[in-house]
Amino acid sequence: MMIESLLKPMHILLVDDNPNNLKVLSEAIQGCGWKTLMATDGESAIEQTEYSAPDLILLDVMMPGIDGFETCRRLKANSITQNIPIIFMTALADATDKVKGLEIGAVDYITKPFQQEEVIARLKLHLKISYLTRTLEQRVQERTAELTQSLQQLQNTQLQLIQSEKMSTLGQLIAGIGHEINNPIGFISGNCSHIEEYVKDLLRLVNLQQQKLPHPDPEIEELVEEIDLEYLVEDLPKILGSMDQGIGRLKDISLSLRTFARSDISSMVEFQIHEGIDSTLMLLKHRLKDQGERSVIEVVKQYGELPPITCYPGQLNQVFMNIIANAIDAFDDLYQNRSVEEIAAASPHTITIATSIQHEQQTVTICIEDNALGMPPEVQARVFEPSFTTKPVGKGTGLGLAISYQIIIDKHNGQINCSSTSGQGTKFIITLATSVDRKKISAIALG
Repeated sequence: MMIESLLKPMHILLVDDNPNNLKVLSEAIQGCGWKTLMATDGESAIEQTEYSAPDLILLDVMMPGIDGFETCRRLKANSITQNIPIIFMTALADATDKVKGLEIGAVDYITKPFQQEEVIARLKLHLKISYLTRTLEQRVQERTAELTQSLQQLQNTQLQLIQSEKMSTLGQLIAGIGHEINNPIGFISGNCSHIEEYVKDLLRLVNLQQQKLPHPDPEIEELVEEIDLEYLVEDLPKILGSMDQGIGRLKDISLSLRTFARSDISSMVEFQIHEGIDSTLMLLKHRLKDQGERSVIEVVKQYGELPPITCYPGQLNQVFMNIIANAIDAFDDLYQNRSVEEIAAASPHTITIATSIQHEQQTVTICIEDNALGMPPEVQARVFEPSFTTKPVGKGTGLGLAISYQIIIDKHNGQINCSSTSGQGTKFIITLATSVDRKKISAIALG
């Protein structure tokens, strides 16, 4: 495209107190297909520039009122007009005056009396430079936006790969552990019922023998005393009961493992949120107990009546795991560099998990709140950024909350927000639809 065709819509403001100069310049400029605007003093030139936004200004230096230099200073000080190129027109031949004009922002000088050909040539040159500058800036902005978008897409893709790999690896691990646990659990559980029956029979036999033989052999009496038969008869059923409870605990852990990492990556299913939270708490139970100086962490459940929701259960459970595990880490950090007195005065540690349903919006809300360290504003603003972490090297990757954000926002079209007060605690609020449009979710996930 020819430069002339690009410059046709250009508007040029002529500022001169000499009407004859304005007429000559206007005729020459209009002959090139450009449009002219005119002003006879600096004040009106500034006013006209602000509302008409010319592409270039031809500005006389010597004018009544404010001169060209002061007019130029004011135009360059205004964010609206500062980028408009200004060419001075002057009869002053002193190099000092020319340098002064260039220092305050002019792009060129035209010396009076001027030649029309020179004026037109200089105007073409600076209009072209201005056009190329604006075009370059626009291209830089567009390219920057494209690169920013590409970087965001790359980060999202990386998180999706990490998320898929973690869930796949976790699912395989859980399946293996579940298989290994279930076999001995089944064996022990099946035999325990027989052991209970055998023990009952043996105790009945011993009891009957004592009744039928009130005066047993001295050697038998010595053995009865040695093994403390009375205590054995009393304690053995208790031991069997404890074993039964332990087996029940193992079954609960196995069930929690299967609930936590369900193999549902490729499809959404109906799921009861409370089951996912409870399975997560079961797996973290050992970390909630006393840990040396750090006292027990109490979990306060404030569950509402929630219907099953359509979701990816395994991925939601991973979100619960990340948030609750981070809360436990925060309580552990409370005890670093603290005196015995400060530790003794610390408030009881609590993690409150509240759920509710909003019938009108057809959404459920999960709120997970702790009363640990909290976060300063600069940290809170970056908690969902990939690879951002405040933990020491080897203690965290900075991906947990970034993946959680992607799971809630991209995979479930939900919302996750964090509010925190330094020194008081942190709250995460998750909002999910009770049912979702699978096609819409797929479109969001593909981005």
